[in-house]
Amino acid sequence: MTITDAITKVLRESKEPLGHKEIYRKIVSRSYYSFGAKDPQAVVRSKIRKHCYGIDFPSASPKKLFMQVNGQVSSRNALYQVWDGKKKELVSGHMVERDELPEEKIHSAYIAHISAVSEQLLEHIKSSEPEFFEFLVVKLLLKMGYGWDQSTSGNVVGGKGDEGIDGIINEDKLGLEKIYIQAKRYADNKVSPSEIRDFIGAMAIKGARKGVFFTSSKFTDQATQHAYAAQNMTITLINGESLTELLVQYGLGVAVANNYKIFEVDKNFFTND
Repeated sequence: MTITDAITKVLRESKEPLGHKEIYRKIVSRSYYSFGAKDPQAVVRSKIRKHCYGIDFPSASPKKLFMQVNGQVSSRNALYQVWDGKKKELVSGHMVERDELPEEKIHSAYIAHISAVSEQLLEHIKSSEPEFFEFLVVKLLLKMGYGWDQSTSGNVVGGKGDEGIDGIINEDKLGLEKIYIQAKRYADNKVSPSEIRDFIGAMAIKGARKGVFFTSSKFTDQATQHAYAAQNMTITLINGESLTELLVQYGLGVAVANNYKIFEVDKNFFTND
């Protein structure tokens, strides 16, 4: 019987949710598992958290077996039960400082770091020139793999006489398939329905079927509806938040400062054949 099996057995036998300390005591008293670790209670808590529904971090197990039932309290005071496999609304409570596992803390810090970098990126974008924004979004699409060649298949065509098109991606060498781009660098203003209609009209003149509309701000609800309702063409809308997520994901406009490795015990190494 593994530690996880022992935890599951104790919780199934219990008529009420239990904390990790009580689970440990019952495992030992019932001789379900013999611990060799210096801090076996911490081992039990770690196993529960890694298999707990609604708690995710890089080293967490995709197989969820348990569920925390008393909301967002410290993990040292959390109560658990066996998860029945059904999606549930997680119990909410007053936010308190959580006593997380090291892996959870690292993951939470990483998410906060990415959010901060994304905000900084957006500030730089909003303070840049419109011409640079046009260059940026064309470069991003090429970085994402659109276009037959990264060095020659993307062109910025914005400026006077651009006929409502700021960039073009040639998907093949002969330019038979193209992606048309519109880019609006706004600090606060939202993209309006009329701007979407203008882009649709510009694409229609070109006989285009694919378009991407980028903005550093947001789209109004009506503008979004206009884009989705366009006939015989597909228009993808990328707002400022989505744009910065893509920039970070594809490493454009950012540089790696440090790399940290997260380790876990290789159980196979300690298993005798």
